[in-house]
Amino acid sequence: MLLDLFLCFVQVGLFSIGGGYAAMPMIQAKAVEHYHWLTMGEFTDLMTIAEMTPGPLGLNCATFAGIHAAGLPAAVAANLGALSPTLTLCAAAALFFERFKRNRRMEQLLTGVRPACVGMIAGVMVSLSLTNYRAAAGGVSLPAVGIGLLDLY
Repeated sequence: MLLDLFLCFVQVGLFSIGGGYAAMPMIQAKAVEHYHWLTMGEFTDLMTIAEMTPGPLGLNCATFAGIHAAGLPAAVAANLGALSPTLTLCAAAALFFERFKRNRRMEQLLTGVRPACVGMIAGVMVSLSLTNYRAAAGGVSLPAVGIGLLDLY
């Protein structure tokens, strides 16, 4: 399980460009849907706690997911996994910073990634909002309370 947590959060660290909120769809997909370390309700609670706790959101999520899955060693493995890609890329970027500093294609690439990050964050907001709404409604389906459009979830 420690290796699974490490590799899971290496993927999260590698492919969730845009910060902690952009990482949430991948953390949800891996921890809730693929590995079943958390339920959707537990993931929502994890998000709430991670936002309230000081520190980077993605690392807080890795810590809490690891602790929930298998205790402190798992939290360390998840954090090392989440940090490994960033530290590796930053070290490589520092070596080549001068070379890429004025590269027009790199600027265009980073400009193109921004809208994708906004879309991923919006998707997580909708997913978490609907989960919280249904939990607050006591599991009542949305059309029964008069909000038919939201039942597309």
